Amino acid sequence: MTDFSLAHFEEAASFVRGRTRHQPTIGLVLGSGLGELAQQVENTDLIPYGEIPHWPVSTVEGHAGELHIGELEGQVAMVMRGRTHYYEGHPMTRVTLPVRVMQLMGVHTIILTNAAGGLRSDMRAGQLMLIADHINMIGMGGANPLRGPNDESLGPRFPDMSQVYDPGLRAVARQVALDNGIPLAEGIYVSLAGPSFETPADLRFLRLMGADAVGMSTVPEAIVARHGGLRVLGVSGITNIARMETGPSTKTTHEEVLETGRVIVPRLIALLRGVLKALPAAK
Repeated sequence: MTDFSLAHFEEAASFVRGRTRHQPTIGLVLGSGLGELAQQVENTDLIPYGEIPHWPVSTVEGHAGELHIGELEGQVAMVMRGRTHYYEGHPMTRVTLPVRVMQLMGVHTIILTNAAGGLRSDMRAGQLMLIADHINMIGMGGANPLRGPNDESLGPRFPDMSQVYDPGLRAVARQVALDNGIPLAEGIYVSLAGPSFETPADLRFLRLMGADAVGMSTVPEAIVARHGGLRVLGVSGITNIARMETGPSTKTTHEEVLETGRVIVPRLIALLRGVLKALPAAK
């Protein structure tokens, strides 16, 4: 299995530069069923993932596999309509290659979204959760995207992770939600390897350790983004509420995730467009 390095990142970035008129400064990653915002990007240069050298192509329903580069709310944005996950069989360096490409192209701020299961009793399916911090269960098991030789041109050997999710961006998101009447929870996201959904015992353990929402993405991308010096904002769409007791109604399905995602999308679009509009305009 190939371990992807700076040469691969640069080849992919060079290809993308050759296919766009724009110089993006904002990156967005749109998770399961949440890709509608990409279609609202104006003056878009669209690149299918499969055409970009080394870029991972998702095999999961709800991830269209398209890169949209264009204008949105006064920003020049590089928008991923879908992502690839570790459970699809790629090494972490390939799963996070799109973030490295964004870094090399001059992106300074990245917004990561995902579909997640809610673990708190006060959460409801269909609401949004601002990510305040994360628990890196995948990385604790050894699958950290920074594992292996460090390239100092990309970032330091031991990057600080005390404030992965930028406090200033979170403050902007809170204000946008308040101004627009968007219900917005805030909490800790825990990332698991997947692809199986969690058992009730898993979920009780995750809740005891302080997690508020659980998913199978985002954290590796956030780590690589911080390693590269990017500001990070994370938002989870709560698509289902964890069933922590075994019983006839405990089954969780990907179809349920996608269906609830359709309810979340208008709220997520309003929040993200508001955040982009509040940021300094692209020059």
